[in-house]
Amino acid sequence: MKNENEEIFIPGTCGRIQAKYIKSRQQGAPIALVLQPHPQYGGTMNNRIVYETYNCFYKNDFSVIRINFRGVEKSDGIFDNGQGELSDAAAALDWIEKENPDYSQCWVSGFSFGSIICMQLIMRRPEVNKFISISPQPNIYDYSFLSPCPISGLVIYGKNDELVPEEHILNLKKKLSMQKNIDVKFNSISNANHFYKGKEKALTSSIETYLKDKISVF
Repeated sequence: MKNENEEIFIPGTCGRIQAKYIKSRQQGAPIALVLQPHPQYGGTMNNRIVYETYNCFYKNDFSVIRINFRGVEKSDGIFDNGQGELSDAAAALDWIEKENPDYSQCWVSGFSFGSIICMQLIMRRPEVNKFISISPQPNIYDYSFLSPCPISGLVIYGKNDELVPEEHILNLKKKLSMQKNIDVKFNSISNANHFYKGKEKALTSSIETYLKDKISVF
């Protein structure tokens, strides 16, 4: 992937945020931000699921960025229990928008802890068109702020997620299905755990299918 390993640093509220960015060659390309899993459990922007999601966006002609939250690897600052990380995500979105002023769509995606930051971000940024939330944890994080959820998107989860009982995902699905004017699609990956071990192809296929379907309608 051209320039994939080019490291950049963007300004955040607590200093520099380490990132990887690749710009689409397509004029007016959509943009995407991909968010990492929990920093205190070894999560980084180089997590396998984060990388695969980032790559799916790139292969579908997005300009895409992924970041290390504050305190992770070369990013300044320390872990801030989600509030600072939300600020980091907002700063990354600001940056990629300025780099791509003619963008046609704006997407946000996150994996595990990154998915709650993703969903909080879409509540604050009306320019975001779609989201992809991978392995959300509604048994740990309160999703009641999605009232209503402002945009349509995709939720992907493993049927054998050892960290999130499926009933919690289904409760979230029921809540979002009652909201008007949005369509949040829930895709379960059979025999997949929270980290999609051995099921990476099924995960990326789910992402790719949704991207191709939704890009075509804009």
